[in-house]
Amino acid sequence: MQTSAYVRNAGPAHDVSVSTEGVCKQVVVPAKPGGRGSNVNGGELLMLALATCYCNDIYREAARLGIEVTAVEVEASAQFDGVGLAATNIQYRARLASPAAPEQIERLLRETDAVAEVHNTVRAGAGVEFVPWESEGREPAVGESTSPRCQ
Repeated sequence: MQTSAYVRNAGPAHDVSVSTEGVCKQVVVPAKPGGRGSNVNGGELLMLALATCYCNDIYREAARLGIEVTAVEVEASAQFDGVGLAATNIQYRARLASPAAPEQIERLLRETDAVAEVHNTVRAGAGVEFVPWESEGREPAVGESTSPRCQ
């Protein structure tokens, strides 16, 4: 499953989109006041990725196990101690509403933890590679909204 994210910031224009298997979705992420980047930082988005992944996977695994879930709450946190330093103390917690027995809920939480893809990616220390951008023509003008991924 191919997944990607796109951010373009120039002047007041700030375009953000994500895509999985060619299905593109616009994401509302405001620009910093005065432009020059996102008003949400990468660490916050990484924690959102962990929380979102686990939330979605709870529902997927609940369906697989035949456990009814009516609500999920997930909180993820990490410590970022300086420029260029990797996060430490990455933790998350979750709770859910379900008529299932406590043992079933505990099983669901543990089994979901074992298969949560974003969590396992972080745990594995996956490599990240910078690759050059292959230009497709002119650069968009400042203030021009492009959102090429979702048009």
